Formats: sequence, structure tokens, C-alpha cells
Amino acid sequence: MFQRLVAYLDSIKARDPAPRSRAEILLYPGVWALGYHRIAHALFGARLYFLARVVNHWSRWVTAIDIHPGARIGRNFFIDHGFVVIGETAEIGDDVTIYQCVTLGGTSPDNGVAGKRHPTLLNGVILGSGAQVLGPITVGERARVGANAVVTKDVPEGAVMVGIPAKPTLVEAEKWQKGFVPYGTPCSELFDPATQKLEIMRCELEAMRKRLDAVLAERHAAGEQRDSA
Repeated sequence: MFQRLVAYLDSIKARDPAPRSRAEILLYPGVWALGYHRIAHALFGARLYFLARVVNHWSRWVTAIDIHPGARIGRNFFIDHGFVVIGETAEIGDDVTIYQCVTLGGTSPDNGVAGKRHPTLLNGVILGSGAQVLGPITVGERARVGANAVVTKDVPEGAVMVGIPAKPTLVEAEKWQKGFVPYGTPCSELFDPATQKLEIMRCELEAMRKRLDAVLAERHAAGEQRDSA
């Protein structure tokens, strides 16, 4: 158990340059919230729902992070800063990073049956501060969601999502995800927040031009075939 704790603390240190030691990381509210959640989730699984809620409410009061006891969370989950809400049927994979003021929210069922109503985050997902991920959708592995984005549809593996509603930035995942990149968009002048919308429009225009070139090439090839016939 001690080795697992050390590995967990080291995984946080690899994603956060601020702490000078493992002991300092033990003071993080996200670490305490996850520890309390492990207890609450075990009680929830044993059908001790009231006790699970007691632990949950205590954790929320102490850490300002609200994780429903029913949520399923994998290894090396890191909440940086806090003020996060995670719903009952949310599922979180391994090595997921969430920044402050994120909500994994649900949809209100029309038929009165709870069911799966919160999102699923696969391994390596990063959610920027203020992001809202709503409904029983899936965020693919290594995908990143930018600050204040609102996600209501499935996110492909390795995608970078920004905006309201969230849309992909057309950034090649292989180029930008060689290591841990904690922001919703790459750290470059082209993706400065002040020019982000303009850059997204430029990317979309470039994609349309490529598609147009492909269509024109197909028509030209078809015309040559007709002439030769």
C-alpha cells in the first residue's frame, strides 16, 4: 500500500511542477478528496448508502470537492486545486487530470430511470479549468478539453476540444502529445488565448481548402477518363 501511495504522489509530481516534495503533495485537497472517495465508494458498494453520503459530505466540506460515492475512478487521478463536481455514474480511467471548477454533470432522465447519465473519461484525459462535460458521453484516451469548454458529444481519442459547444481544433495529437501537456491547446504563439478563435477559423478554412482540392482533383481525373474513352 505504501508503494502505491508513493507511485501516486510521484505521478502527481510529474504533472505539477509546484511541489518540492511528496509530503507537500499530501496537503493537496485533491489527494484528500480522492482518499475520502475511496472510502465512500467502498461503503456505497456495500449498500451502506447513508454512511457513504456522510463521508462524501464531510469530504466536500473539508476539500470543496464533491465526488459522488457511486463514481468509479481509476489509478493516478489528479484534481489540481479543487472546486470540482463529479456525478454518480461518472467513470474515470487511469492517469486523468482535472483542473479547478470542472463539472462532470449528468442529464435528467425523462423516463424517471437513473441509468448512465454522467460522462466517461478514458485514460490520460486532461480537462482544463472551468470545463463542463455533460451527459453519458465518452471522452477518448489522451483527449484534452480546453478551459471553459462545454462538451455534450463524444470526444475522439487524442482530440483537443475548445469552445461552446466544444469543437476540435484540428491539431494533430501525435505532434502535441509526446509528453504531458496540461493545457487544452498547445503552448505556442498560434494558440494564444487572445487569438484562439481566429486560429480555429484558420484551421477550418485550411481543411475546407484541402477538401476542395481533393474534389477538383477527382473531377479532373474523371474528365480525363471521359476524354480518353
